Amino acid sequence: MEGFIYFMDKNSIIKTLEEIATMLELKDENPFKIRAYQNAAKALETSDIDLDKNTPINDLLKIKGIGKSLAEHIKTLASDEKLDFYEELKESITPELLEMLKIPTLGPKKVKFLFENLNISSISDLEKAIAQNKLVNLPNFGQKTQDNIAKGIESFKKFKEFYLYSDVIAEAQIIVNKLLLNENIINASIAGSLRRKKETVKDIDIVAGIKESSDPLIVMDYFTSFNEADEIIAKGDTKSSIKLKCGINADLRIVKNDEYPYLLHHFTGSKEHNTVLRGIAKDNGIKINEYGIFKDDTLIRCHNEEEIYKVFKMDYIPPELRENNGEFDAALNSKLPVLVEEKDLKGIFHIHTTFSDGNITLKSLCEKLYNEGFEYAGISDHSKSAYYAGGIKEENIDNYFYEIDNFCSAFEKIKIFKGIESDILPEGNLDYKDEILEKFDFIIASVHSSFNLSEEDMTNRIIKAIENKYTTILGHPTGRLLLTREPYKVDMIRVINAASENNVAIEINSNPFRMDLDWRLCKYTKEKKVKIFINPDAHKLEDIDNYKYGINVARKGWLEKEDIANSMRKEDMEIFLKNIKNKKIKK
Repeated sequence: MEGFIYFMDKNSIIKTLEEIATMLELKDENPFKIRAYQNAAKALETSDIDLDKNTPINDLLKIKGIGKSLAEHIKTLASDEKLDFYEELKESITPELLEMLKIPTLGPKKVKFLFENLNISSISDLEKAIAQNKLVNLPNFGQKTQDNIAKGIESFKKFKEFYLYSDVIAEAQIIVNKLLLNENIINASIAGSLRRKKETVKDIDIVAGIKESSDPLIVMDYFTSFNEADEIIAKGDTKSSIKLKCGINADLRIVKNDEYPYLLHHFTGSKEHNTVLRGIAKDNGIKINEYGIFKDDTLIRCHNEEEIYKVFKMDYIPPELRENNGEFDAALNSKLPVLVEEKDLKGIFHIHTTFSDGNITLKSLCEKLYNEGFEYAGISDHSKSAYYAGGIKEENIDNYFYEIDNFCSAFEKIKIFKGIESDILPEGNLDYKDEILEKFDFIIASVHSSFNLSEEDMTNRIIKAIENKYTTILGHPTGRLLLTREPYKVDMIRVINAASENNVAIEINSNPFRMDLDWRLCKYTKEKKVKIFINPDAHKLEDIDNYKYGINVARKGWLEKEDIANSMRKEDMEIFLKNIKNKKIKK
C-alpha cells in the first residue's frame, strides 16, 4: 500500500508497556523488572515527547525512568517493528488467562494466585469455582471479593463484544482512505453506529460505490489484503469481513456507484430508524432498501442522502440523529436542530494541571489553546478530598491563585478562569468551607467516592450539592466508565430538574471512557433550559482534544450552539460566571 505506512502511536506504546508489566507479573518475574516497565509507561505518559519512528534514542534516554534497553524497545514499537520480547511473552501465556485480567477487580496477583492454587485458567473455570463457593476461604479473598468478582464477570460478558468509539474511529478512517486510493472505487464511507457517533460500537461498517465496469471480487481482494487485517472472516462479491489486529471486525459492502447513496443511507440508520422510514414509505406506496427507492417498481433516482429524504418531503436528517428519537416529526415540520459543531466552542473547562494530578503546565495549555483558536480556559484541579490525586489543600489555595495570576500577567492571549473540582461528600456537602469556595470563579462538583449508595441516597446527595450556592457545574453526573463500570444508581430526571431550579450547569464529560452526560438525556436537559458544558476532563495535553468526542454526544442529544455554555465568547463567559455566582449567593 504505497503512501500508507502507519506506526504505533504514543498511547499504543504506553498500553504495550503496561501489558508487558502485567504479563511479567503473571509469570512471577523479578519485581524490579516489572516496576521498570510500569515506570517507563508512566514516564512516557507524563512526558511531552512527540513519539514516532524518527524519534532519536537519545531523546528517549532523557526521560527519567527510561534506560537504554527500554528506549530500544520503545523505538522498535514506534517503528512498527515486531518486539520479539513482547511477542514471546504473549506466546507464553494463554489468551484465556489474559482474558481474565479484563474482569473488573481481578488484578494480576489474584489471577496468578487462582491459577497456581485452584488451577483456574479461564473465566469459565472461575465461574465454576464461584458456583462452588471456592473463593470464600482463600487468603485475601472472602465472600465480598467473590461477590465482586461475580459482578465483574457479569459486567465483562455484557460489554465483551463492544469497543469504544475513540478506539476504532481512526482505524476505520484509515481503511476508508485506503479504499479511496483504489482506481475501482468512486465513493467510500464509514456507516453504521460509528457514523452515528455511538459511544460504543460492536463492529466497523464501511460502504463503497464502485465503477460500473469494475470486478467486485478484485475490490474485495484489495480490501481483504490490508495489513490491518488479522483474519479474513468472509469474502464475497457484495460483502466481505475481516478481523482487524485490534480485535474488532470490519465489514465492507459494495454496490455500483449509482446505488451508493441508498447503501450509505440504509447502513447508517439504526434498526428503529429504518423500520419507521420503511413504514412511511409503505404508506406512500414506495419501497426503500439498500439498492434504491422504488415507486411501482420504477427507481426514484437520488444522487445523495439529502435527495432520499426529499422523496418523503423531509429535511435532511444528520446521521447522529437517526435513532428514532423524534427526528421524523422534526424533519417533516422543519424543526430539526442546527447541531453544535467543533468550531462553535470558544473555551475549554475541566482541566487538571501540574497543581494536582495532571501533567499540563499553564504555558503548554495556553499555547495549545491559543494556537487552536480558543479564547479561554477553566482550570479545575482536584480538591483536598482527592488526596490520591494530589488534591489541593486549603492552606495551598492562595498559592494556587498566585501562580495562576502570576502566569496570566505575562500571558494575556488566553483568559484563565480559576476553578476547582470539588468532591461531593457522601452526605452531599462539598469538601471546602464556604469561605474557600467563594474565592473561585467556578466550582465543578463531582462524585468520586461511595458509589454504592441507594438510588434515593445518591440522588439526594447530588441534589444537595446542586443546591450549594457555590456549585456552578455538575461533573460526570452518573459516574459511569464505559465498558468497565455501570453508572451509580441515580434518578437523573430529578437531578436535571434540580439543576434547572438552582441555575447549575451540567457537563458532558468528554473523556472517551465517560461520555457523561449520556446523549439520551440531553434533550430533556435542553427542555429544562439547563446549560451544558462540553469538557474534556484533561489530565495531559493531548486530552484537551477529548472535547471532540463531547461534540458527538451533544449532536446526538440534539444540542445547538446556544445550549452549550462554552460556546460563549470570552467576555460573555466572564459575565455568565459572575451572574451565576452573584445570583446564587444572594439567593
